Amino acid sequence: MRFIDREREMEVLKKARERSRKKLYTLAIYGLRRAGKTRLLREFLGESDLYFFVNRGKSSTSLLREYSEMLRERDIISKREELKGWDDFFEVLFERFEGTIAFDEFQDFRFVEPAVYPTLQKFIDENEERPLLMIFTGSTIGMVEKLFRDSKEPLYGRIKRELRLQPLDIRGSYEMAKEVGIPIIDDFMVLYSVFGGFPHYWVAVEDEGLEGESAERIIEELLFSYSAPLEEEVPRVLSMEFGKRSGVYYDILEAIANGATSPGGIAGYLNRKETSITRQLHELVNYFKLVGYDSAVLGKGNVLYIRHPFLNFWFRFIQPRLSEYEVDRERLWEDVKSNLSDYVGKRFDFICREILRLAGNYLPFTPAVIGRSWGHYRESGGRRVYEIDIVALDAGREKALFGECKWRKKAVNAKKLLTELRKKAELTGWRGEKHYMVIARKLKNVPENVIALDEERIKNLLEGGE
Repeated sequence: MRFIDREREMEVLKKARERSRKKLYTLAIYGLRRAGKTRLLREFLGESDLYFFVNRGKSSTSLLREYSEMLRERDIISKREELKGWDDFFEVLFERFEGTIAFDEFQDFRFVEPAVYPTLQKFIDENEERPLLMIFTGSTIGMVEKLFRDSKEPLYGRIKRELRLQPLDIRGSYEMAKEVGIPIIDDFMVLYSVFGGFPHYWVAVEDEGLEGESAERIIEELLFSYSAPLEEEVPRVLSMEFGKRSGVYYDILEAIANGATSPGGIAGYLNRKETSITRQLHELVNYFKLVGYDSAVLGKGNVLYIRHPFLNFWFRFIQPRLSEYEVDRERLWEDVKSNLSDYVGKRFDFICREILRLAGNYLPFTPAVIGRSWGHYRESGGRRVYEIDIVALDAGREKALFGECKWRKKAVNAKKLLTELRKKAELTGWRGEKHYMVIARKLKNVPENVIALDEERIKNLLEGGE
């Protein structure tokens, strides 16, 4: 598939290469698995550059032997020359090679040979004037951050620049969707709700010959068919993150995906004490970066959510019913399919935040903060809850945009929605300038005083229009 939407990242890498022509330049690329780090490297590295994958399943001796053979093939060492240890390996690199060296999944040296880190520190310190670009990539975000930011680690302070690789944004993902013959906005929204901006899953559509198929057909084939291509994807990815200590992490993710959005709610869902999940929840948020807090724009509340859309889908529909997934996928798929539109509707709230970033010409101000808000109010002697899908504020917090997001097949009555939205906006206590927006697949009865984005306008924004 064509390489899409990494212009800024490529520019950073090109500048790093230019700087490395004068002296040693070190750069770390990290992000969630499947975000496209290896593909980015592949596009950047030239034929004369060196690429080393750190395979955590190999022993130190085996990995060194593999790397040595690669150096022989490139005539960097002779056929009879033996590298007896990692000191020899790095000495050869720093003394005999000029160009770019990339270590993919660099954090996995912790499992293969942790002594590599102090060894590399020594060679970096001794070869600051060497014209060399060294790139280190990693997927376990917390581990990568620790390697380079923890003052107790050997490589602390040895990285010139860090590049956090995010999944593709909605516009880049739409480009990938068009590459595999999915220009219909409704199909794209369904697939983006499930797979997000992770290139690996869009490439899977092409790999399995599903170009031009409907979203439902693609999801069924990739996940619910016999020997489905993605049936082991989540266990495989998370085993690399969590290792053998995965049970409680899986339980927490399942709880969040099924509506438990607070520590107390998760504990209740799991029928456990809240203190028994505190460490694992903290690590999911701060170390693995798989879970985050969604904070109310107006107010003090926050709720937990799963950052990775595909993980959220898996733990919502498949993880709680693994036995059925193994023996009766057709029946499970029918159930999932019947709930898919509701699921997409809930994920659409997050998608609308990205759409808002593209909709500058439709907006009365440039949003500095975008999120949602919720709260409580009293009515008829009872305590009730309200939610606003989109709340955006300007930099000076003087103007606010309140919006509702609805992705459904039937046309949404914008006039009725606006009436309800105005009432909820009053409940927030906001006293600044107010504006209102409705984002939906189809709209009817649109008042003149509301910003409206429907399917056609959204498509135009995704294709680069205004």
